[in-house]
Formats: sequence, structure tokens, C-alpha cells
Amino acid sequence: MPSRRASRAAAHDTPNSPREEGLGERVIRRCLPLALALFLTAPAQADSIKVLVQSSPLAGFQFYAGRDLWDEMKAGDALVLAREPENAHDAHAVRVEWRGRKLGYLPRAENRAVASEMDRGGKVTARIARLNRHLDPWKRIRIEVFVVL
Repeated sequence: MPSRRASRAAAHDTPNSPREEGLGERVIRRCLPLALALFLTAPAQADSIKVLVQSSPLAGFQFYAGRDLWDEMKAGDALVLAREPENAHDAHAVRVEWRGRKLGYLPRAENRAVASEMDRGGKVTARIARLNRHLDPWKRIRIEVFVVL
């Protein structure tokens, strides 16, 4: 006569045999209907999705208002991006502003995709990712740029 353990193991090997339900399976079986009901009846939480498309230093910090505004700015602050298609130095220029004051530009080597998205009417947002009191102005402000879907 086979042992109880052997009988249980054999029962697991047969395709239609009942088996013991694990704790995780019980939780899923009991919670899934509730989660599904909440998902289907709850209002949408996000009106839009932001996708990070660029993380780069701010170009031109030393030439604009960044130095004067340094003590007021903080990581996470919203930035405004504005296209400057008539810019004499760069036809893809994207100006970066904080509270209506010009801080600089997206770096020329990294601005083409963001400029194209803005030109076709796409929604683009930005924020200060990091502030760093560094001697090199290219290392003082890191910004993140998002496309809003």
C-alpha cells in the first residue's frame, strides 16, 4: 500500500486530480474579483501618461538668469520649454524657462527630437531633475524632458 505522501504526489501527476491550493493562489482567487470590480468601477486615475525622453544638462546656464535664481530653484520644479525656430545659432533651439525667466537651452546635440515633437504639436513638459553647485556650468542643472501621451 502506498504511503500518504506517495498518494498525494501521484494525485498531482494526474491531469484532472484535485490538488491542494497554496496561500498565494487562495489570495489571488479571493482578491481578483474585488480588484477587477474596483478597476472597472473606479474613475481613471491618470488623465495622461508622461514618458521620459531626455535627461540632460542645461546649456547656457552661465549666460542667463540661472545664477540669480539659484537659491530659489529646487529639484522637481516645473520648467517651460519654448521653441526658437528663428534662432541664429540653432534652428532646433528649445529655450528653457523657470517662472518666466530664461535659464538656457536644451543642448544642441540633444534637442532635435524634442524640437520636432513640439513642432508637430505634441505636448512636452520638463522639470529640474538635479541642482549641483559645481564650477562647470554644464554640471549645475540637470533637466528631464517628458512627452505627454
